[in-house]
Amino acid sequence: MATNSSPKPTHLEPSPLGTKEYWDNLYTAEITNHSLDPSDEGTIWFDDSAAEDKILAFLEEKIVNEGILGDWVTRGNCTFLDLGTGNGHFLFRLREGDDEVVDDEEGQGGWGGRMLGVDYSKKSVEFARRIAGDKGVGIGSGEMEVEFEWWDVMSQGPVAAVLEGRTERGWDVVLDKGTFDAISLSEEKDANGRRICEGYKERVVPLIRGGGILLVTSCNWTEEELVAWFQGGELEYVDTIKYKSFSFGGRKGQTISSVCFKKHDFR
Repeated sequence: MATNSSPKPTHLEPSPLGTKEYWDNLYTAEITNHSLDPSDEGTIWFDDSAAEDKILAFLEEKIVNEGILGDWVTRGNCTFLDLGTGNGHFLFRLREGDDEVVDDEEGQGGWGGRMLGVDYSKKSVEFARRIAGDKGVGIGSGEMEVEFEWWDVMSQGPVAAVLEGRTERGWDVVLDKGTFDAISLSEEKDANGRRICEGYKERVVPLIRGGGILLVTSCNWTEEELVAWFQGGELEYVDTIKYKSFSFGGRKGQTISSVCFKKHDFR
């Protein structure tokens, strides 16, 4: 894998999936469905590729077994920030643990550090908080709480929103499961006339603590394209999660890509 920044890939064509209205409508419908059937917790993104299982195993290997975040970071104290959290499903998976992971000495198979899911859709946050309450990890559940807040990574400052208290210097792990995809499908432009996806990396990097990692999962960008978007500056490529591949026209590919980057620690 190359170590220098590559030219940025060609932009995606704008789509309704890049609009806030689309996501507000989706989560409004999912809240209604959940009210009628509490077992209906909404869409599990990339479920057909078993992405959550793969990511859980990857985090276990890199953080617990290899100590990529430092030997002082464990399953019991690692912090997670989930950008574009949706229904919060993956954070709940993290908190509850993986059936295949043997409980640690404290008897906790799940991850025990602070978890915060943010989304620019207030309906997403409302939905995730409802599910958290149902699972006993909602507001008032103490250290096991999975937090959810309304916050737009592209337009709002992080101080006092996501960078405060124990995580004021950044998070151990920042997760993106399709959020960069959605932003890449937006036709919005910034003050410099750029598509807003071009400014995503500079908004995300300050959220990662020095030595922390960013894990981006996408169904619109390949591994090579994600590396071109994110590698360079303070981020270096670490590894790629392997999914089942397919062959077409003599070339191999995957339906989704999950790429991990580490932020340099200049202390």
